[in-house]
Amino acid sequence: MRKPALLIASLTSVTLLLGGCASSLQGDVYSRSEARTVQNVRMGSIVALRPVRIEGTKTPIGAGAGAIAGGVAGSSIGGGRGSAVAAVIGAVAGGLLGSAAEEGLTRTQGVEITVREDDGGMRAYVQQVQPNEIFRVGDRVRILTVNGTSRVAH
Repeated sequence: MRKPALLIASLTSVTLLLGGCASSLQGDVYSRSEARTVQNVRMGSIVALRPVRIEGTKTPIGAGAGAIAGGVAGSSIGGGRGSAVAAVIGAVAGGLLGSAAEEGLTRTQGVEITVREDDGGMRAYVQQVQPNEIFRVGDRVRILTVNGTSRVAH
């Protein structure tokens, strides 16, 4: 009875850890260090748009959390030496699944926005798709840059 409760607690912890790892790549999200910092603003027009996929994070957190959950789950199988072997197998499998889960949960849909800037230069910017901001070819946009990070906005 105790082991299933421990397994459920471990899996819940994995889910919360992975959700906490995701950082937003949307154009309207700023890090704390970017807030109240002067930004360089350039103007331009969108000349091309292309959907892209932004890969998820690949940190040791997903693998570690998965290994813990898998080890706990594996240890609940059998008894004695069989339980220890199952725990090791569960930890390895859980680590692999946790890593894949982290990458999958933090993967997001993005857009590559190619802008002809008013100075004549052409640059492409990639950011996460935002439901409240729809870009179209020909739109006038602002390119905001702070601390080496650029974003495109209307």
